[in-house]
Amino acid sequence: MDVTATWFGYRDAPDDDGAARAWWDAHADEYLDDHGRFLGDAGFRWGPEGLTESEARLLGDVRGAQVLEVGAGAAHCSRWLAGQGAQVVATDVAPAMLDAAARLDTRTGTHVPTVEADARALPFADASFDVVFTSFGAIPFVADAGRVHAEAARVLRTGGRWVFSVTHPLRWAFPDDPSADGLTAQRSYFDRRPYVEADDAGRVVYAEHHRTVGDHVRDVVAAGLRLRDLVEPEWPAWNDQTWGGWGPVRGALLPGTAVFVTAKD
Repeated sequence: MDVTATWFGYRDAPDDDGAARAWWDAHADEYLDDHGRFLGDAGFRWGPEGLTESEARLLGDVRGAQVLEVGAGAAHCSRWLAGQGAQVVATDVAPAMLDAAARLDTRTGTHVPTVEADARALPFADASFDVVFTSFGAIPFVADAGRVHAEAARVLRTGGRWVFSVTHPLRWAFPDDPSADGLTAQRSYFDRRPYVEADDAGRVVYAEHHRTVGDHVRDVVAAGLRLRDLVEPEWPAWNDQTWGGWGPVRGALLPGTAVFVTAKD
């Protein structure tokens, strides 16, 4: 698929299935060139604010735990977890991201098993894992996020955690601009049309989906999970970087990331 966009904006995109795989496959190297140093070859950050799992401990004690990362990209987070004694498997829909993961395995000397898989149809048996998580993976890039939650719940053991971070839903009311120009709301928070990029033939080449806080909670509950916590990381003084619409100017006033911590009772 040609992933060159000639149109972008907010519109319904019912036929965007497959766009995420093609886009991330084409842009894997660019993404890692831009953000790889911040993420760390074996680092675990929950979002652009820089909150780390070593600080937050949202997954609980992972020593000896069976852990699954979905939408793993180059498996930075999984590699960190392996260093903490977890038994980790990382999945992603884009082959180029998994190729990058293999290169980082070689560079770090830490090998993480990877599987090419759609987070809505995981190739694992029921109750296979103690923890399932994603840091900005999978959920924003599919129209049917409920299937991602349902699959996470299916492969979790009783008592396990499903933890996921996404762009804070409030951000969708504001332009994607890290400067002061991004501090004035221009869209309704309740406008759930996705952000879409399409080529000159009208084919969707990129789509990112908005869900309100309530939508995320209802999706979690519908999957049979219990919400334990909602973490909204503050922008730290040390972080002077900008990443797309994230940066210290907006970060001082508006939340940029939401991390949902859920459990399978």
